[in-house]
Amino acid sequence: MTLGQGGSGLHARESNGERGAQPHAQRILVIDDDVELCQLLTNYLAHDGFQIVAVHDGLEGLERALSGEFALAILDLMLPGLAGTEVLSRIRLRSTLPVIMLSARGEDIDRIRGLEIGADDYVPKPFNPRELSARIHSVLRRASAARSSVSAPPPERILIGDVELIAGSRSVRRGDRPVELTSVEFDLLETFFKSPGRVIPREELTRVVLGRELGPMDRSIDVHVSNLRKKLGPAPDAGERIKAVRSVGYLYVMPG
Repeated sequence: MTLGQGGSGLHARESNGERGAQPHAQRILVIDDDVELCQLLTNYLAHDGFQIVAVHDGLEGLERALSGEFALAILDLMLPGLAGTEVLSRIRLRSTLPVIMLSARGEDIDRIRGLEIGADDYVPKPFNPRELSARIHSVLRRASAARSSVSAPPPERILIGDVELIAGSRSVRRGDRPVELTSVEFDLLETFFKSPGRVIPREELTRVVLGRELGPMDRSIDVHVSNLRKKLGPAPDAGERIKAVRSVGYLYVMPG
């Protein structure tokens, strides 16, 4: 079964996602103007133990996403009222809520833009709901691990050149200045720091950092690496911190 190929007029309401939900189910916000798709996701994800609330325009979606009620948001790029990329941008100004984007095939520019803004992952339409469910579980596991490590003493300190990573507080400093990273970017840097100077294949980075297998035409990990490069800036010698190895993957360059 694939979802996201057009609707047949079914009407989804918030009460549909809340009625009969498990008492301690994790609440997920779906922001998509495809009413039938929202209804189908509500029915499917309820079987996975999620409680779904669906809204159909960007402005209401932004308001609900910032309410603190949800464990994760599923956000479509094409929305009335406020575009999905703008919704995501405003969420990231105020919240670390995990966000999975939905996008029609061929919207590569918007997809990359969404990852650059801070989306945790994306699923192209049409999609198999089992794939979306797997992505949700993966992103929620990362978010849970991030929350747990913040309160887990003692912090593991890794220093490479002028960049310091403290695993316990999930914090990063370059010199004497903090570097603000998303959860994915932190996990990516930690993976590099555990194997500095080693070429890490894109398949391995995708599996370790994103919690899934690398698919054809999947450029998510490349966008996250690009974001991390920008935030870390050049090395003290003006060289690259993270080098791309053509057709293989990436390596974190050891100083000197």
